[in-house]
Amino acid sequence: MSTTSTRGKPDAGPAQQPFTYPLRKEFVEPDWRRIPGYKDVTAAEWESSVWQRKHTVKNLRELKATLGELLPDDLAASMELDQKERATMSILVPPQMLNTMNLEDLWSDPVRRYMLPALADRRTDWPNHPRASRDSLHEADMWVVEGLTHRYPTKVLAEMLPTCPQYCGHCTRMDLVGNDVPQVSKHKFATGQKERYEQMLDYLRRTPTVRDVVVSGGDIANLPIQALEPFVSALMDIPNIRDIRLASKGLMALPQHFLQDNVLAGLDRLAKKAVERGVDLALHTHVNHAQQLTPLVGKAVRKLLDMGFRDVRNQGVLLRGVNDSPKALLDLCFTLLDHAKILPYYFYMCDMIPNSEHWRLSVAQAQKLQHDIMGYMPGFATPRIVCDVPFVGKRWIHQVAEYDRERGISYWTKNYRTSVEANDAGALERKYEYFDPIDTLPESGQAWWRDQPKAA
Repeated sequence: MSTTSTRGKPDAGPAQQPFTYPLRKEFVEPDWRRIPGYKDVTAAEWESSVWQRKHTVKNLRELKATLGELLPDDLAASMELDQKERATMSILVPPQMLNTMNLEDLWSDPVRRYMLPALADRRTDWPNHPRASRDSLHEADMWVVEGLTHRYPTKVLAEMLPTCPQYCGHCTRMDLVGNDVPQVSKHKFATGQKERYEQMLDYLRRTPTVRDVVVSGGDIANLPIQALEPFVSALMDIPNIRDIRLASKGLMALPQHFLQDNVLAGLDRLAKKAVERGVDLALHTHVNHAQQLTPLVGKAVRKLLDMGFRDVRNQGVLLRGVNDSPKALLDLCFTLLDHAKILPYYFYMCDMIPNSEHWRLSVAQAQKLQHDIMGYMPGFATPRIVCDVPFVGKRWIHQVAEYDRERGISYWTKNYRTSVEANDAGALERKYEYFDPIDTLPESGQAWWRDQPKAA
């Protein structure tokens, strides 16, 4: 109910809000010297991509040597069990990312929870959804040539390589990316890199309906600029290609890579050619929590924007225990905007890969989060929460056609055919299923799932 002042005008002013702005956390590079293994590391070494890669933590033994007494014994033991029994990705954490963790409480730290999962983090009642699958989005089923997924009418995904500077526990491409682990023998590309790239370019030259290419992997931060630059430059020579998005979580986890002179020079040449050809060139990164953003990330982003990249955008993933509250999402979005100059773009629901149930949220929970973050940021910078539905694609979480909350099954429709449905007359009439985490369902719904056979 509004009030009126003595001059007849409304009494207006800042109101108390559920979320307080401006942010109170200082935007600084955490002091890496607090970490026993880095106590003598100089600023020059820390800002070196070569040093960061050389000292990336690749196993539990190296993690213990780096963190020393900062790593609780019970957490180390739980992570060791997780690697043996549940993890779909091996350990790979650059010093830059390790330095953003809360080392005073690693058990509860949101970055640790998804980069260094422990067996105790995971659910024991439903560690795995019965319908989970290794290639949960069926990207390989939609390869038109090896590594090139044609899923949308005008857009393709080019998987350039199967490695990253860091391995996230929830990786949606766990079927392809990274080293073999006890739970997963990874898929291997059968065609040599040079031949695969040429096959991709040849398909795009023959397919004028494609205007948008996502250049990903793995992570383009692991692709030498001598290989990345000619491929992206060749894309710009194809008349129908109007948008190119480079995908790299490494921008956040290893910003030092993007501050190397040779990498900056190659990206600068691409940015100038993009302007000349009328092509929009952008970079997409993947940040899930505000504490992962530091001044070095902001410095790398400004270099890209100054050379003419159209945008640097963030595509995060909703993860339980990491960013599943309005405050965590708004902290992240405002830190992206105000300090790193990165545009909040998407938050995906965590995909249905094996052993991911402790991270996943239900569609209903995602819908509430979308509601709760609206109105704080400018519209162009308000991220959309999307559900990536198998054989459908990204859908805003309120686009669900039907939703059985008892069994946790949502039903989705689409208005285009993927490459595997080119002659499927029923593709546009079909309803496609997506499944909530079973532990979010009422007991009756959980009981129903106990009686269902597991997917093959």
